[in-house]
Amino acid sequence: MGRKLDPTTYVKKGPGRKSRKQKGAETELSKFIRDEEPGPKKLSSRARKRASKRVQDPKKPKEDIKGLKNETGFTDENSEWLKPATRKRKIGETEDDSDSQWEQEEDEDDDKQEGELQREKGAKQGTKEVDDDDEDEDDDEEMVDDYGAVDNSSEGEEGEEGGSDGDDLLPIERKARKQKKLEEAMADESDDDDDDEAKEGKGGDDDMDDIQANLDEMDKFHLPGTEEIKKEGVTPLDLQSIHQRIKDNIEVLTNFSTKREEGKERAEYIALLRKDLCIYYSYNTFLIEKLMDLFPLSELVDFLEANEIQRPVTIRTNTLKTRRRDLAQALINRGVNLDPLGKWSKVGLVIFDSSVPIGATPEYLAGHYMLQGASSFLPVMALSPQEGETVLDMSSAPGGKTTYMAQLMRNTGVIVANDANADRLKSVVGNIHRLGVTNSVVCNYDGRQFPKVMGGFDRVLLDAPCSGTGVIAKDPAVKTSKDDEDIQRSAHLQKELILAAIDSVNAESPSGGYLVYCTCSIMVEENEWVVDYALKKRNVKLVPTGLDFGKEGFTRFKERRFHPSLRLTRRFYPHSHNMDGFFVAKLKKFSNTMPSQKAENGYLLSMILVT
Repeated sequence: MGRKLDPTTYVKKGPGRKSRKQKGAETELSKFIRDEEPGPKKLSSRARKRASKRVQDPKKPKEDIKGLKNETGFTDENSEWLKPATRKRKIGETEDDSDSQWEQEEDEDDDKQEGELQREKGAKQGTKEVDDDDEDEDDDEEMVDDYGAVDNSSEGEEGEEGGSDGDDLLPIERKARKQKKLEEAMADESDDDDDDEAKEGKGGDDDMDDIQANLDEMDKFHLPGTEEIKKEGVTPLDLQSIHQRIKDNIEVLTNFSTKREEGKERAEYIALLRKDLCIYYSYNTFLIEKLMDLFPLSELVDFLEANEIQRPVTIRTNTLKTRRRDLAQALINRGVNLDPLGKWSKVGLVIFDSSVPIGATPEYLAGHYMLQGASSFLPVMALSPQEGETVLDMSSAPGGKTTYMAQLMRNTGVIVANDANADRLKSVVGNIHRLGVTNSVVCNYDGRQFPKVMGGFDRVLLDAPCSGTGVIAKDPAVKTSKDDEDIQRSAHLQKELILAAIDSVNAESPSGGYLVYCTCSIMVEENEWVVDYALKKRNVKLVPTGLDFGKEGFTRFKERRFHPSLRLTRRFYPHSHNMDGFFVAKLKKFSNTMPSQKAENGYLLSMILVT
């Protein structure tokens, strides 16, 4: 199938048929390009003008011009009106924009370009062109100085630097030398300026001190006067101005000795801050005063800001039906973005966002998890119910803590879920059935009368009704609806309930005898004060809660002094732990008998000795 190429033999390929007919490119181009005539070079328009001037006014011979190099002045006919320059022009002086000057400069540039072309042509041909030798030398004589004057000092410097090659410098070398001279002159001027600044330095420092003092005076916070207060009563300030004033006021109060205004008392700053906080955060005066007593001023604003933000949604895995890993995977497959709640909880998950309703998923309806706040995990973890025990949940609605205890007990033992409100018990029954709890008994009694119904429990959980100052993010109505009477009423009810809960505990229980008291309030009157009252009235003592985080309870608050063991209680805040405000205390009952008057007196004596 055709010829086969032999790779061992190489056939030399020559030009084709058409290329053999055509001649070389040199032969073809020679028809169109003529040889350069040996005649004179074609001159530009300006060169022709200069040539005509030379014909009309012939110059002196070259020898005479060289002899005049060291003389000061000009040798052409313009010497009558153009006087010789005695010195170089200083930097910054303006040049004359006369026609003769810029024409002369353009002629010099043309001469430079022509000289360069001649050098290149001479290098290629091996010979040097000398047709316009006189013209170039004359132009070089005129270019001794940029300003048209012959300068002996500059020529001497160039002679020292360049030697005999100074006359044959390229244009770029000449520009480089000029630039160097300019830089040296500018350096001299800068040295003079530095000396002047050094002399004026002391005066400048004094001016800066005065300016800084004026700025500090302007930035200093001033209390509003009587006229400003009246004006604010008519036209109140905008919230942004109030917020800025709150920050400035707190900064002054934290460094009161150095930043306060002369003649002003601390009480005036506190009164203004209280007023601004009530306006900006929409609290009543009573609650703001309570919070100002409870928190440092810097922490107070953080607490108020945290109450304006909703807490993250959390769920508790029901380990009676599933594991947290399987539940998380199932919810992720449904488009739920979640993470573990924290190292302190093995069953909690925090939900960031979800494409499906969390309270209506098949997993929720099947009882695989319970919607529950993170703070509600804490009292059950502190109580730590054991399998086979008898446990009382005195205020069980809506059933989150009850079902959590049931899964910790693995549906063993007995849990009595009590609540004083019969309507709220419906949610308890519903959650117990949905989550598969089988060890619970639901009842409706007043907790204060519960010891008369039954007792002898190993453990009791009391989530007492409170003012709700720890869950303001959920119920903003607390900001304005609570007053001192509400706090005192809640505190009185809580004291009655905690005594009834203690009476329901069996101190002789082999594995228990514990009571956990918790509230969703941050008021001292509802927390430490109530626990301290229980320590006086019953044979109980505080024990560690077993929680690794949280702030210690107060042992002293304003004029009150509590038992030193109250530091074992734990407080949780929304701005510190990102959960609802909560209080947890764990007590152990060591005797079923009532303390006598002597025991109460002994308690008071121990308090005096400790304090």
